[in-house]
Amino acid sequence: MSKKPLSKRQQNILRFIYEYREEHDRPPTIREIGGAVGISSTSVVNYNLTRLEERGYLNREAEVSRGISFTDKATDFLGVVAEKVNQVATAVADSVTGLIKVPLLGDIVAGEPIEVGSGDFAVYDEDDAIEVSSAMLKGRVDDLFALRVNGESMIDAMVNDGDIVIMRKQETANNGDMVAVWLAGDTTTLKYFYYDGDRIRLQPANPTMKPIYVEPEDVRVQGKVMMVLRQTA
Repeated sequence: MSKKPLSKRQQNILRFIYEYREEHDRPPTIREIGGAVGISSTSVVNYNLTRLEERGYLNREAEVSRGISFTDKATDFLGVVAEKVNQVATAVADSVTGLIKVPLLGDIVAGEPIEVGSGDFAVYDEDDAIEVSSAMLKGRVDDLFALRVNGESMIDAMVNDGDIVIMRKQETANNGDMVAVWLAGDTTTLKYFYYDGDRIRLQPANPTMKPIYVEPEDVRVQGKVMMVLRQTA
């Protein structure tokens, strides 16, 4: 004799858990499940989750908050296995084919300007490059370069010492752009760019540091930050 099919309520609970996990990357709480399927009692939600667990659709960890996971039986029931495999395969293929190499040109100081001697960035190995996905960048990708950040003047902009910034080559900037600039006296720095009356203000994102004021003729924009690669190691 075949087992009784899942109730409509249990089917709705399974679908909600799946959709919630897809959106939030974590299972929902008991109350969130109840609210979604119209159950006001958490004990009734627990009862249905227990029945789903007993019938092999869910695994639950009693000591873990949101400790609900799907079994293969649940994903088969919802018909999402083939769809998810195809989505993952497509995403992997897109990320691989969309990789571009961005030359790493050296260091840029997020702090006091540092002398570089020639108006260019530090000497670099032409074979050194950073691989990034073109899908993560807007616009052209043939005019990009990378710099490793040295210093902490941009920490409130989530740019820390050792991070790598992906830059687009350009010689102009708008107020609020984070840019790499070369200053008269052969120094470079990474700052927010602002027109401040008849001067240029290079603003750090660190409350302990003061802005740098320069004459327009003494500053040359070399690139705008398009992306930050956090270094966690």
